[in-house]
Amino acid sequence: MAFHAEGLVAIVVFYLAILAVGIWAAWKTKNTGSEGDRSEAIIVGGRDIGLLVGGFTMTATWVGGGYINGTAEAVYVPGYGLAWAQAPIGYSLSLVLGGLFFAKPMRSKGYVTMLDPFQQLYGKRMGGLLFIPALMGEMFWAAAIFSALGATISVIIDINMNISVIISALIATLYTLVGGLYSVAYTDVVQLFCIFLGLWISVPFAMSHPAVTDIGFTAVRQVHQAPWLGSINSLDIYTWLDNFLLLTLGGIPWQAYFQRVLSSSSATYAQVLSFLAAFGCLVMALPAVLIGAVGASTAWNETDYGFPDPMTKKEADMILPIVLQYLCPVYISFFGLGAVSAAVMSSADSSILSASSMFARNIYQLSFRQNASDREIVWVMRITVFLFGASATAMALLASSVYGLWYLSSDLVYIIIFPQLLCVLFIKGTNTYGAIAGYLFGLVLRITGGEPYLYLQPLIYYPGCYPDENNIYIQRFPFKTLAMLTSFFTNIIVSYLAKYLFESGTLPPKLDFLDAVVARYSREHMDKATLVKSDNIVLNELAPVNPRDSLTLSSTFTNKEAFNYVDSSPELSNTEDD
Repeated sequence: MAFHAEGLVAIVVFYLAILAVGIWAAWKTKNTGSEGDRSEAIIVGGRDIGLLVGGFTMTATWVGGGYINGTAEAVYVPGYGLAWAQAPIGYSLSLVLGGLFFAKPMRSKGYVTMLDPFQQLYGKRMGGLLFIPALMGEMFWAAAIFSALGATISVIIDINMNISVIISALIATLYTLVGGLYSVAYTDVVQLFCIFLGLWISVPFAMSHPAVTDIGFTAVRQVHQAPWLGSINSLDIYTWLDNFLLLTLGGIPWQAYFQRVLSSSSATYAQVLSFLAAFGCLVMALPAVLIGAVGASTAWNETDYGFPDPMTKKEADMILPIVLQYLCPVYISFFGLGAVSAAVMSSADSSILSASSMFARNIYQLSFRQNASDREIVWVMRITVFLFGASATAMALLASSVYGLWYLSSDLVYIIIFPQLLCVLFIKGTNTYGAIAGYLFGLVLRITGGEPYLYLQPLIYYPGCYPDENNIYIQRFPFKTLAMLTSFFTNIIVSYLAKYLFESGTLPPKLDFLDAVVARYSREHMDKATLVKSDNIVLNELAPVNPRDSLTLSSTFTNKEAFNYVDSSPELSNTEDD
């Protein structure tokens, strides 16, 4: 492949447009709100993100390089096909479920990050433990995006993929560094428009190429490879379900999602944004599916790509940029590839900002420096944006499959954080002891199940497991969902057991070393006033929360009524009046 000057020009133009929008949004941030809440403006954008920008930025949170490249890859790979391209349906359903059940209680309480309710209920240390899988999830996700972006650029201008990953990461980190959520949100609008326009313009040209067989015919018949519709073997049905639940339920507890929810101007807006984004995810997946189908329907030896095909060359993860490069006219190819290469940053910047937001607020400020100035928190965020961006870039350079990184990024979030979020929002009576036990049980079951992507052999061989070509055992049993359910029920059982043992007097109060049950206010637990400011939210949306200052054993269980956001009992009203 020769160096393509036109491709370089296209990338430079689109990158400059993205950077200009990001810097403009950063300037807008500086002129929004007072200096005293600058850090919160960076994290949640002053809670004034409207429907239009909010709908675009929440959609773009999922629709990035991993989404479009990974979907095209899944449809193209023989033996998998559309049947295994689960991300579009899985993530759309996760947004619907998030809007129905999670957006309203989180936004109504006026939190700033996803970890706030955990620290309020379970304490600072538990919040720190939950930060670990949340951080790893965001970093794996951002690495998948950078990997896809680097692959795309390397196809356009034929430069080393490592160099293109580093340059792309620097651009995304730069505008996130200067503008926070405003920069991310407004660049998302431009990026999503670029993806939509760039892909849909390219699809008709790719489908009409002489080397491409009609995709309707190759959907059900083998021509150049197995039909691209794919199929699910009866032995793999439980694996398919396990992965689908991982994407659907594991797609909810992400700071990148809740950052948009919490930046909405109201709880109702947060729900509407989730539904709009679910629809947007499905629409944006269509061109990627068609491009994957075109790739599976092409006689590659009749194109400039030559023989063998991308699958044989182990370039299946780059099928989308390859189709645009070799099956479209030059001017269409460079427009589509330039737009997509600039646009696929739209998820990576969100993940970097999410990770730095959680660290600056929930680890640095609430756990170690509660009296830190707003300026100090802003600088901590800026430093961690750079550090996390560098970490994601390093992981992207080691990636071998976009889809592999994609699933891996949701694993820890699904197994550990999702059951904890269910308990903290909807299950009365859970406490720190149950949360720690559930965390550990879920983590142990996940690790002992093995991970072929990391060449990690399982310690527990579930029914139906078999060795792959590398002699690493693959689990057919849905052990990830088993680990998630075990974590969920362990949290509840251990919490209620601890509650009973302390409140019945079986265990003396001095053994409650986590201050999770016995009536004693501890600095370990966050008070509501520490987590939100009264001017952040509409007062009639703020849920009533019982204070923890009573000294009677029967009324001091720390979780009591903490998240009962629909409660109009006289007892609650009297407590508030006091």
